[in-house]
Amino acid sequence: MFEIYHDEEVNKFLPWFPFQSIEETKEYLYNTIYKEYDQRIAYHYAIEEKANHKVIGYIGISKIDEEKGSAELGYGLLKTYWGKGIATEASKALLKRLKQDGFKSIFATNDVNNIGSGRVLEKSGMTYQYSYGERWQPKNNTVTFKLHRIDF
Repeated sequence: MFEIYHDEEVNKFLPWFPFQSIEETKEYLYNTIYKEYDQRIAYHYAIEEKANHKVIGYIGISKIDEEKGSAELGYGLLKTYWGKGIATEASKALLKRLKQDGFKSIFATNDVNNIGSGRVLEKSGMTYQYSYGERWQPKNNTVTFKLHRIDF
């Protein structure tokens, strides 16, 4: 996971700065990702390379609203695995699971400059809805996001 969170290019369009140590990665996993499993519902998965079971990415949902049956999809993948359909395959599998589990809609955003991520969302069956600007912290930069959504 450190390799993923440490890579500047992988994290270029994400709200955090690349992690600088394995300890920082562990802290994030324990204090953020693993803590979500204290909740009633949590979906966070490692993406593994089939041949050797090396962790090459992650996928999950956040901002779960049980009343509305909605959540936000997010993922990251080592850049050596970009363009191979892996993020799309993982997204489709998770979306299928979420539909089976009774979710009604899932949304995801991508920076307009992150064209590859937008393609993953569209290939996964999500539809572009609209764009909006936001000041992202802690990087303190203005980002224009494209919001995609799928309804079940």
